Amino acid sequence: MRTIWKGALTFGLVNVPVKVYSATEDHDVPLHQVHEKDGGRIRYQRTCEVCGETVAYADIDKAYVEEGQTVVLTKDDLAALPAEKSREIDVVEFVPSDQVDLLTLDKPYYLEPDSKSAKAYVLLRKTLEQTDRTAIVRFTLRQKTRLAALRVRGKVLVLQTLLWADEVREAEFPALDEDVRISKKELEMSAALVDSYSADFDPEAFVDEYQKELRTLIDAKIEAGESFEIADTFGEADADSKGGEVIDLMEALRESVARSKEKRASEKPAKAKKPAKKTG
Repeated sequence: MRTIWKGALTFGLVNVPVKVYSATEDHDVPLHQVHEKDGGRIRYQRTCEVCGETVAYADIDKAYVEEGQTVVLTKDDLAALPAEKSREIDVVEFVPSDQVDLLTLDKPYYLEPDSKSAKAYVLLRKTLEQTDRTAIVRFTLRQKTRLAALRVRGKVLVLQTLLWADEVREAEFPALDEDVRISKKELEMSAALVDSYSADFDPEAFVDEYQKELRTLIDAKIEAGESFEIADTFGEADADSKGGEVIDLMEALRESVARSKEKRASEKPAKAKKPAKKTG
């Protein structure tokens, strides 16, 4: 696997240097668009609708359109934004794992300890396991601030990006508001059907039948000589920072806990004093 990012996972004063890897990969057979007549590769050009010229990628800016108005954002405009350049995955809070809605889970990444000692990494992993908590973290990847869930999978820490709250649609279907009566017998039969299909989930028992059949079709065409030379149809083929090790892990943990308690205490509203009882 190839490292896509390096940084440090931080919670309190604890610093865990990590390498980030994509945890998944696409298994789809790659297909190109070609001319039906001669098999020539179809390529797209970026063309300006105003002058008709083909525009190089380096000369393209971004724009936002609203109510008939176009606002052009240049590379200098975007570079001037106070984008986070931090190489830290900052733990915001630890939440019960069952509170993380599966609907919000997005792309997963593996975290590998990037230091001589993996003690801080293993400590965090074991702590998440024993407390049944998921760490909610914030970090920047490819100039975008992202929210993510940090959880345990076997011996590795998995960072799984989360959709923002306003990216999840509400399910508003009138049919769900209707009062539907389900009889006891219908529920029993449905439960029996579920029980007949019950099994332990084994993801390796399932395959993508379409991709399997597509690969078989391609191999058959190659064997039958129904293929072209690539040169005839497609043309010729076309600084990381490393975090330091925590010197005294226990001391960092103690001080982090103390600071967290002080912060929580300072955020609690002062209790109103009870009025003194009147003596008669």
